[in-house]
Amino acid sequence: MNRLDRNARLLATGFAAMAGMVDAIGFMASGGFFLSFMSGNSTRLSVGVVEGAAYVGLVAVLLASFVGGVVAGSLVGRQNILGPHHRQAVILSAISLLLFAAPFVADAGLLPVALCFAAFCMGMENTLFEREGSVSFGLTYMTGALVKIGQGIATLISGGARLEWLPYLLLWMGLVSGAIIGALMFSHFGLKSLWLPAAYAGVFAFALFVPRKSAV
Repeated sequence: MNRLDRNARLLATGFAAMAGMVDAIGFMASGGFFLSFMSGNSTRLSVGVVEGAAYVGLVAVLLASFVGGVVAGSLVGRQNILGPHHRQAVILSAISLLLFAAPFVADAGLLPVALCFAAFCMGMENTLFEREGSVSFGLTYMTGALVKIGQGIATLISGGARLEWLPYLLLWMGLVSGAIIGALMFSHFGLKSLWLPAAYAGVFAFALFVPRKSAV
């Protein structure tokens, strides 16, 4: 995160907000499961297996969908014909289309499939800042960011760099603010609230297709 320029940091914070929206909407629509926070789903899966809970199948397919999204996003990123900003734009276009379609799928009586669409999108989103085949930092989960915040504060207290932790704080704040918006939207519009992050991704995709300078 600290190696990104100012514009890329703002993009990352915006993407984290988008992830927060999707995760909050999915959490409320599914009755307590995550679309981006797969550590939480992994714990729910483990507890569900021990208890013989009926929700184990749903959690398992959400996990698989997320991993599938990471695979798809990484494959897009490894096509040499795409520059960094075009790679991001292609990924965001796919996210926008799938999130737009998800409420229609749910209305057809296929809520689990709609949730898997969104989890797939969250997996793809984490590849937006992939470098040399590796994800630089997570956009849809904040454990790593919180660790960086803690380490940065420790460095500050020890007399080191003062502001290294701030980009991670902004990233965390982006996700939290997006989640608040998503929860508020869901209370009024249900799963159709996904159209907001769908539009959000579409706007970013359009913006990234236009410039010729790398966004990263």
